[in-house]
Amino acid sequence: MFFFIGNQLIAQTNLNNQQVDGYKGIWFTLGQFSEYGDKYSGGLGTYTAKHRPVAIYSDKANKTFFVYGGTTSARERHLLCMISYYDHHTGMVPKPTVVCDKAGIDDPHDNPSLAIDRDGFIWVFVSGRGRHRSGFKYKSRQSYDITSFVRVTEEEMTYPQPLWDDEKGFFNFFTKYTGVRELYFETSDDGRQWSPDIGLAGIIEDGAEKSGHYQVSGKDGDLICTFFNRHPNGRVDKRTDLYYAQTLDFGKTWTTIAGKNLDLPMKTVNCGARLIDYASQAKNVYLKDLNFDDAGNPVCLYVTSGGHEPGPGNAPREWRVTHFDGKGWQTSVICESDHNYDMGSLYIKGKTWTIIAPTISGPQEYQTGGEVAVWESGDEGKTWKRKKQVTKNSPQNHTYVRRPVNAENPFYALWADGNPIECSKSFLYFTDAKGKRIFQLPYEMTADFAKPKQIKYP
Repeated sequence: MFFFIGNQLIAQTNLNNQQVDGYKGIWFTLGQFSEYGDKYSGGLGTYTAKHRPVAIYSDKANKTFFVYGGTTSARERHLLCMISYYDHHTGMVPKPTVVCDKAGIDDPHDNPSLAIDRDGFIWVFVSGRGRHRSGFKYKSRQSYDITSFVRVTEEEMTYPQPLWDDEKGFFNFFTKYTGVRELYFETSDDGRQWSPDIGLAGIIEDGAEKSGHYQVSGKDGDLICTFFNRHPNGRVDKRTDLYYAQTLDFGKTWTTIAGKNLDLPMKTVNCGARLIDYASQAKNVYLKDLNFDDAGNPVCLYVTSGGHEPGPGNAPREWRVTHFDGKGWQTSVICESDHNYDMGSLYIKGKTWTIIAPTISGPQEYQTGGEVAVWESGDEGKTWKRKKQVTKNSPQNHTYVRRPVNAENPFYALWADGNPIECSKSFLYFTDAKGKRIFQLPYEMTADFAKPKQIKYP
């Protein structure tokens, strides 16, 4: 098989552990079209919201390590699960490394997520797709080093969401396809020997039809939790409702926020975990992020809309936060945008909450992504104001703005761009907390290291 790396044609069957000469994001189309175009498409290197985290700042290394879905060239839609880092001391990035060459696959549903263990070894969790494409776990050969990885496992694992605890090890949320998307988790103290897969949620409708679920998860101290939605009768395009479940003992027992026990796997619509019945409001629910306030209470960021098809007919698409304030669950609306898959991230410091997301319509209206903006709340999510438009007059829509764990300036948010209407180059970007300094990662590299280009907007 032949691949382009830059302008060089290379005959190679596997690019694992090879460095490539620049940051080229994967372009993808789902191919599910309606009047206003594809359900989602474009530059999806930092896709999906269910692959998390994709970036982690390490204080010991003073680097932000990040993973993304790359490709060999703009002419090839050949998925490479990539890793790199931003060096906060030098302000430079190295040539990125291929962790897993997904030969023959062009689908960023197989994108990677990331974890770093207590000894500084970097773990890359590569998503599979249902039962016909395996997922993998890789470990770096050396601590805080991205030059070489060894495969540790091959398994059924989609949408990996690994969490690391210095005392207990790994806790990994993931999905299995059993005709629908069911939620599972697993644990390991060393990353090599794992517990059996434990079912978390597989709701069965009143008519004995299975639902399905998507989730976003997180960890704060001993608290591990997840927000998830429901796909009525397995119809992913009808995703709705908002659920919450938590564990304080690394998955041995699960409860509501009030401490009421939940039986696993959760199988009924009214299992005790449901927070909001959006089905009765005829609203779809698209999960974006999970974070914690200063008291350790969970907050979920998501978008609601009238349906799955793009275009004005399913407006309003409302960005919302649902937050436990210590007494009960509170929900507020932040803003509106023009597409269900406009994905951004939630940052919390004290009473100041910030969202960085492509909420402004971009050059490809009613398509995935748009222009990136910073929204801010000074009263713990009750009211919001747009503080800054980060990108302007862009030639392509910006997509899937992702929050690094322990985000550190200037690498505070990571995303890609792309033309959702036709196959295009996809560049990767990052910005600081205020959205004032925007950098583009080098698409082509000749030297081993390079400084990202700062983008100036008028």
